[in-house]
Amino acid sequence: MIERADKRTEPNAGWELLPHDADVRIHGWGSTPEATFEQVALALTAVVTDAKVADETAVTVTCKAENIELLLVEWLNAIIYEMAVGQMLFGRFGVEIDGTRLKGTLWGEPADQVRHRPACEPKGATYTALHVAQDAVNRWSATCVVDV
Repeated sequence: MIERADKRTEPNAGWELLPHDADVRIHGWGSTPEATFEQVALALTAVVTDAKVADETAVTVTCKAENIELLLVEWLNAIIYEMAVGQMLFGRFGVEIDGTRLKGTLWGEPADQVRHRPACEPKGATYTALHVAQDAVNRWSATCVVDV
């Protein structure tokens, strides 16, 4: 298991990677759904590289879904799409959620095979182990399996 916290954005937020057969289960948490979705996105980047990713270029994505769990899948798949099409890696994320709509900003840089040494290429977020909820102490948590 790999776990990290990004204290730049929120002191009580974090993410982890959990083993799941040939895929990777990612888990993020924070005090709001937005902070939690940002942490899950950081975990997604960590699946690809453990190198620092510069925030040279901003890309905006929007998505919508019937509920917050499906919105997580749409969010992750939007990031995976931008990684593949733009040959980019992203190391910082900003999320705004309004009901079942999400607007996200991805900050990153072109993928560099030598510097980033990508471990794999994520193919898509799945519905396996999909869960987004707020716990008894008002901490949000989100989990999803990513096909790699």
